[in-house]
Formats: sequence, structure tokens, C-alpha cells
Amino acid sequence: MGTKRPHVCLAQQASAVLRAGLVCLLLCGPQRVLSDSDEVVGTEWENWKSTHGISYDELDDMQRRAIWEENMEKIENHNLGFLMGRRPFALGMNKYGDLTRQEYQVLQGAMINAHFVKRGKDVSARRLRYNARRSDARSVDYRRMGFVTEVKDQGYCGSCWAFSTTGAIEGQLFKKTGQLISLSEQNLVDCSKPYGTNGCSGAWMANAYDYVIGNGLQATDSYPYLSVDTQPCFYDSRLAVAHIRDYRFIPKGDEQALADAVTTIGPITVAIDASNPSFLFYSSGIYDEPNCDPNHLSHAVVLVGFGSEEGRKYWIIKNSWGASWGEGGYMRLIRNGRNTCGIASYALYPVL
Repeated sequence: MGTKRPHVCLAQQASAVLRAGLVCLLLCGPQRVLSDSDEVVGTEWENWKSTHGISYDELDDMQRRAIWEENMEKIENHNLGFLMGRRPFALGMNKYGDLTRQEYQVLQGAMINAHFVKRGKDVSARRLRYNARRSDARSVDYRRMGFVTEVKDQGYCGSCWAFSTTGAIEGQLFKKTGQLISLSEQNLVDCSKPYGTNGCSGAWMANAYDYVIGNGLQATDSYPYLSVDTQPCFYDSRLAVAHIRDYRFIPKGDEQALADAVTTIGPITVAIDASNPSFLFYSSGIYDEPNCDPNHLSHAVVLVGFGSEEGRKYWIIKNSWGASWGEGGYMRLIRNGRNTCGIASYALYPVL
């Protein structure tokens, strides 16, 4: 077998300048010269492997190249629609180019069916609306306000649930203390299984919150992330830097309540449908995937704000697939009141 690098678990609509740049990438850049030459495609495949530090034996190489070529074709076809103004977001080849559909499903890691979710107490939508009206915010971006840590990378482990949980707690801890501390996802992966989580095989975020209520959480510095779920729990309560008392859910499917919560509370833990290939290869723009299913919640992220551009409203979500994915590790998702991709189907936040 060849050596393969670990995969990651799975703002403004592109301007004329971006479109022109994408034209250059498609026509003359390193992604793919518009040619059916096997030699050209083979060179691009070799360059892609070299860029991402990947190697395979001969049989695996043939199989993985076929997957990569199929994904590249999908990306190019989508981007032609983007260049012609028919699609509001662009795709790009990235380090996930040779993932099979099954591998991508394993790596999403949310393990959530919106019809059978573990839920707790809902916060009052009326109270959220009352508090939000006082600020009357048309946009919120907690990245600019100090609430959000660096973009993280969960590696070849379906632990997005842990990153979604820590992201919201990090924001509330900053709001309370003025200190931005990166919290340990590995602490959750290793230690919260008795509370109903499943390490690299996914989890409910509410179960992760249950663990933090009962134990607390260490910082990344004292409990670093390893992208595995095979080691014992090393939690040391003397090193805990974060504690929460409870958590609250946003009323299911209520985008206005979700916007009010973001405005008045801070970053929110959310689950979304990330099962479509367009999500995996999202590069820029306002993501609006017609095949998104609000009841198929496959991936956990952190909602860190919202805004609008040219009359199109969007959410700002922080992913945990590294800064090379999307817009520096972030995505802008359409905010249209229709609960696109299930953004408001399973949303909750910690109470310190």
C-alpha cells in the first residue's frame, strides 16, 4: 500500500475580478488545461499528489486517479455555470480530491437525523427577538470581535462534533473573561464516550455539552489534538479552563430565532447537511445547494455570524477542515428563511 496523508473530517458573492481569476485558473492555471490529453491529466494528477504529500502503489494509484478525475470534471462543469452567472458559488480542487463517497460520509461525523435528535430545553424565541431588537443588527461577524479562535483541522477523524462544541464554548468564555483560549477537542474525543459520544465515529453535540457540564474542559495547550480515538482519557480537572452550567437549543427550524441568538449570545453550535459534493469542494461565494436536505444533518460546524451582499443574505460558518478549504476555512451559506441545509434544525449554545 502507498502512503496517504490523513483527510479532514468531513465573504461576498464572487466579484468580476474573482470570476476573471477563475477563468484564468480554468484556462491556463495548474488545475487543468482544457485538454483531453492523458499526458496532461496525468501531469496534473502527479502535481496534485506532490502538493498534498500523497503516494500510492500502482493499483491504488489507478483507482484514486479515476476518483480524482471524476471530481475534477464535476468541479469544472460547476464552475462553467458559475462563470456564466448561473451559480452563486465556485468550487475548487482541494486535498479531498480522491475521497470516495463512502469515505466522505464516514468523515462528516455528526450522526444526526433531525427527526430523532437528542434535544434539551429550547430558549424562548420571543425573548431572543426582544433582546435582538435593541441592537437591530443587519450583520454580525464574531471573527472581528475576538470571539473566534484560529481555523482548526480535525484530520482523518469524524470529530466535527467536538470542534463545533468547543467553538461555541470558546466564544462564551471570551465574552465572559475577555480571554480567547483554544479548547481541547481531544479531551472530548477521549473522555466523553460515557456520555454517549463515539469519538471519530461521530456524536450528538448535546452529549458533548453534557460531558463539559459534569467535568469541565482543558485547553488545547495542555491536551493537544491527535486525530485519534484509541487512547485513554487523560483529563486532569486541575487543568480545566472552561466550565458550563447548561445549554439551550434554538427552536427547531426558526431562522429568525437563530439570527437573534447569534446577535445577542455569540457563536452557536449547529449541524448541517454537508453530504453533497459541492460542499466538499466549496471554494468561495454564497453556498446555495438545491439538493440540501434540512433533515439530513451530517456535519457539525460553528455559526459565527451573518451578513448580506447585493441583497443576498448569508450565514458565516466556521468549518474544521483547515484554512485551505473554502474562504480561509469558512463558508457563507444562503440565509433565505427556508432553513437551507438544516442550519436551524439542530442549533444550541452553552450557558456559562
